Amino acid sequence: MAKEKRSLKPGTMIYPLPAALVTCGTSPRESNMLTVAWVGTVCTNPPMCYISVRPERHSYPMIRENMEFTINLTTKDMARATDWAGVRSGASFDKWKETGLTPRPGQMVRSPYIEESPLSIECRVKSVIPLGSHDMFLADVVNVLADADLFDPATDAFNLEGAGLVNYTHGHYFEQGPEIGRFGFSVKKK
Repeated sequence: MAKEKRSLKPGTMIYPLPAALVTCGTSPRESNMLTVAWVGTVCTNPPMCYISVRPERHSYPMIRENMEFTINLTTKDMARATDWAGVRSGASFDKWKETGLTPRPGQMVRSPYIEESPLSIECRVKSVIPLGSHDMFLADVVNVLADADLFDPATDAFNLEGAGLVNYTHGHYFEQGPEIGRFGFSVKKK
């Protein structure tokens, strides 16, 4: 017997998503951060990603004008700041001061990255695609900054799972759960 299915409103999308802080602006005086859940990878070669932002957001014109931004993944320790930056406007508050997060100059872009983030992805916008409530900024990844202590000394592999990342689902924040397998585990010979 088939499971009963119910229809949900179309705004109920694919979850979970990373709870990312996107940083933008070209100087300490003109920089901001905003919480973005509509974020993801779109291509590996060349490396590309996207963020989708509402045009009425304070950071939108900074990203549109400078055509650069940095995606900063967040952790349990950053959850309060991540939420706060998503519900308060940079037009009314200095989000750096209010959240206590530390801006550091970008290495390949003019927008800052967040020191407390275990992984920061510097991006240059290729195109802006109006979609409706949000515009999608399609971007080339030009640099990835990762915490050195998250590299396994034996293999020099980055341990993203050990970063304690936060996910966003339907208005709630969650820690990532335990690993249940690695790519290809279903066909691996025993």
